[in-house]
Amino acid sequence: MIQFPERFEERMQRMLGDEYDAFVKSYDQPFHNGLRINTLKTDPQALLDRMGISLKQVPWNETGFYLENKKQFSKHPFYHGGLYYIQEASAMLPAKLVNAQPGERILDMCAAPGGKSTAIGAALQGEGLLVSNDISRSRAKALLRNLEGFGITNSIVVSEYPEKLSRYFPEFFDKVLIDAPCSGEGMFHKEPSMTESWMRMGPEEYHKLQKEILTYGAKMVRPGGRLIYSTCTFSPEEDEGSIAWFLEEHPDFHLMAIDDDRDLCGCHCIDRGHPEWADGNPELVHTLRLWPHHLEGEGHFAAMLCRDGGEADGHTAYAPSSAMGGRPSADLDIFYQFLEAEGIQFPFKKERLLLQNGYVQYVPEIMPELKGLHIMRSGWFLGEIKKKRFEPSGAFARGLTADVCDRVISYGADSAEVIKYLKCETLSADASLKNGWYLVCVDGFPLGWGKISNGTMKNKYPSGWRLV
Repeated sequence: MIQFPERFEERMQRMLGDEYDAFVKSYDQPFHNGLRINTLKTDPQALLDRMGISLKQVPWNETGFYLENKKQFSKHPFYHGGLYYIQEASAMLPAKLVNAQPGERILDMCAAPGGKSTAIGAALQGEGLLVSNDISRSRAKALLRNLEGFGITNSIVVSEYPEKLSRYFPEFFDKVLIDAPCSGEGMFHKEPSMTESWMRMGPEEYHKLQKEILTYGAKMVRPGGRLIYSTCTFSPEEDEGSIAWFLEEHPDFHLMAIDDDRDLCGCHCIDRGHPEWADGNPELVHTLRLWPHHLEGEGHFAAMLCRDGGEADGHTAYAPSSAMGGRPSADLDIFYQFLEAEGIQFPFKKERLLLQNGYVQYVPEIMPELKGLHIMRSGWFLGEIKKKRFEPSGAFARGLTADVCDRVISYGADSAEVIKYLKCETLSADASLKNGWYLVCVDGFPLGWGKISNGTMKNKYPSGWRLV
């Protein structure tokens, strides 16, 4: 049984009244692990059929499913191939509310480790722009790893303070997601040790931080655009309280009503917000609360706001980055020679290829000015030119499909070879295969590269992705 902090316990009793006992009993139930399938690569049901399994769908997300055995799925080659992301069920709600559409410009402001960004990136289907930010550079590295592993090719990964971002992207984004730092009360089930952190830095301190992040986030939403706010806490101060404060300070925003059938896959188990827990603003009933004793998931809160004064599908004009021009094509000859020699027919647009310090990147079609920001990656990292040869990256492989490559080696998901490959071991190859680079796949889904030389395949799977 989890030992709640006394102050938390007293407040929850006041909030829930007769439901408090049911709330406490929900913590005796197993934690609700889940997975979310990468629709950039496969259809959810098609993948489950391929795996020969049947999983219960998360009611509010058609790409999410409940897991009983997380370890089994975290070791599967499909997981390492970026075909799904392991994520708690309630945490799938914020990206679902973003409802990303191909071609949109979207900012995930507090993005690490990548659960929300990978969902948004998959929904964008390679069109538009995803800017994924995390203030922690170590966490941003994990974010980058997950985006590249998922095959997201139109993202920019940044590690900056919200205030600085707001100066670069005024009224730029169609949608801004703020999954805000919070006291984490909804995660006490998963991480009981978080109760100690709660006692050191409770809702009051997080509320101050949330107001700051919301202020800067609002500056980056275009007129007619949306701001999605979420937390994994029960605290009214951080939930309805933060939104009530925001509406008071930003009269050009209003809360949007969230329809169960239109926005939540017909799910009717999510509760509405409580105006009486804040300033009484009746709009607050349009916010959402996920209670662990009402559904199979942990505690969460979400709100969707719209900025007045713009078209639903409009865009604010922007000045393209100086990085978009002036690239002498001769510098990329080695890259083009690699594509031709290895039989890769991806339809690259020359004006979007960027060569900097030997690194070749394919920048998003929408490329804003980034000079002065700490950028972890701007677009699809293809590889490096060194000693007059091109060395392809793992991210390059993940963004491809087998049908655009002449040289493909595909292992079965249950084969010993695919495990050896994921462990970065050297493999033998068919002696009839020509020497050169091959896209290595699991059941036709790209994993990485291998380089064959005289019947032996040198493993080029990134060491940082190694299966251990």
